[in-house]
Amino acid sequence: MIKVIASDMDGTLLGLDHKVAPRTLEAIHMAQEQGIRFMIATGRNFRSAMEELEELDLECDYLVGSGAEVRNPQREVVLQTPIPIEVCEELYRQLIKFPVSIIFSTDDFDYRIGTEEEIEESIVEQIHLFHLDLEPEKIRHSELYERICKATRRISDFAELKEGKAPIYKVFIFTEDIPLLKRIQSVLGENNKVAVASSFITNLEITDVHAQKGPMLKRYIESLGYTMDEVMVFGDSMNDYEIVQAAGTGIAMGNSVQKLKDTADYVTDDIAQDGVWKACRHFGWI
Repeated sequence: MIKVIASDMDGTLLGLDHKVAPRTLEAIHMAQEQGIRFMIATGRNFRSAMEELEELDLECDYLVGSGAEVRNPQREVVLQTPIPIEVCEELYRQLIKFPVSIIFSTDDFDYRIGTEEEIEESIVEQIHLFHLDLEPEKIRHSELYERICKATRRISDFAELKEGKAPIYKVFIFTEDIPLLKRIQSVLGENNKVAVASSFITNLEITDVHAQKGPMLKRYIESLGYTMDEVMVFGDSMNDYEIVQAAGTGIAMGNSVQKLKDTADYVTDDIAQDGVWKACRHFGWI
């Protein structure tokens, strides 16, 4: 019997407009009315997740930063597994050898090292990789650009990051050079202190080896008295792979990568076609 639903955000709960569709929210509420606990499980940090969820009538738990931080429905931090700063520095020394953009993510802000011009270009590139139809000038005048700028803190070097002492939950890198990303992933795979995942073909998400969606979800829900057999998970990308695989019922969105569909127990419709709502209906909750 399913007692907990955990869902990814981007490409799962959120459509291309970064909104939760009314029918998706309806499905969540109806499941909750039947006593099912709902959780967000996202690679976003808490601030970024709340930018999309704050105005919704939604009470839930939050697994953010790809598992690096867990918050209860009162939004209190109950578990956290940041990357040790010395490991972050080791990663930085490795990554600056490659032509990629690097972001150090905390629960509040994203830190980028460089000049103002370099940071601006990095943000434009980040958006362009997800929205190839947008020209750079349109990107600079978009709401998304403004939001990312507000969540970004520019620093001049790594020493400044160390002095700030903010816990780093995730190191995020991106580039349009897919073969290069694969090479970097191979190099990072030799580091047993970190875990490497990807939410899109143009990025890599690096967390502490213990801060992964699957293990952290298991740890949290078992502390509440549930088992993984009682959990249903929705996801769409490879950073959802372990959590979909570990759940009692793993559901892949219709827009998921094929490897996730192959491991899922059920494949629902595309996010644009109310995939979450249709899956809930399929399993008899609405």
